[in-house]
Amino acid sequence: MTTYNNLYLDIRRELARAGIAAASLEAREILCRASDKTKEEFLRDLGLYMGEEPERQARELLRRRLAGEPAAYLIGEWEFYGLPLSISPGVLIPRTDTEVLAEAAIAFVRSRPPGARVLDLCAGSGCVGLAVAANAPECRVLLADLMDEAIRLGRENTRRNELTARVSTARADARGKPPAAFGEFDCIVCNPPYIPSGEIEGLDPSVSRYEPRTALDGGEDGLAFFHSVSSLWKQALKQGGRLLFECGAGQAPRVYKIMQLSGFGDIETIRDGQGIERVVSGRRESQI
Repeated sequence: MTTYNNLYLDIRRELARAGIAAASLEAREILCRASDKTKEEFLRDLGLYMGEEPERQARELLRRRLAGEPAAYLIGEWEFYGLPLSISPGVLIPRTDTEVLAEAAIAFVRSRPPGARVLDLCAGSGCVGLAVAANAPECRVLLADLMDEAIRLGRENTRRNELTARVSTARADARGKPPAAFGEFDCIVCNPPYIPSGEIEGLDPSVSRYEPRTALDGGEDGLAFFHSVSSLWKQALKQGGRLLFECGAGQAPRVYKIMQLSGFGDIETIRDGQGIERVVSGRRESQI
């Protein structure tokens, strides 16, 4: 038998040796998952001996992580914009890059009158819409996705973050027309699939082998969803409302042009922490 602390040090060392940058964080999360402890309970019990079964589970999780499986899928949760979120292989793992999209949406929604309506289209885990709801308290948010697992997780994460009074979920296809029942929104945020189909297999194996292809594949040039959302979902925006996209490295100029051709005005791009143009935002100028 070994103590929690000794196994933590062993796992951290193995993860660091494999080149995993967040080795300390992931070692702790693996042990919390295996022992069914909160972070606080884990820290409290560092000097105690583990049982055989928790240790076996921790080593199995370590084996899977070293084989390339993402930590978020192993532990079943991840944090985004300070919110704890349940995660499964049916949705993308929230990235720090996407917080730029959330920040831009929050700033815009805060500038609108109380009661602003926000649509998170291609919502996945609901991370962006929930971040907006948590940080712009007077708004109301709809999480919309086509996949059953995304809808289930959106509901679960809404409950988990105690936002059920202002957040709801619905099924919608971003490549089709918006359902009339949705009404109009002050803001639409969308982190769509934007990887060109032919490039998916060349991604890091932790992405190409484990994350859902439906949430990655943006068509032949990666721009299919930008075209459909800009043209079809514009009608779901109020005049003066904004559509905000996350896009991949190098895509912003083309997304800018797509929005421009769809009649959006006041288009701007926002860079992430690495200087990449990560968000493209445009305003609906008219009701035509």
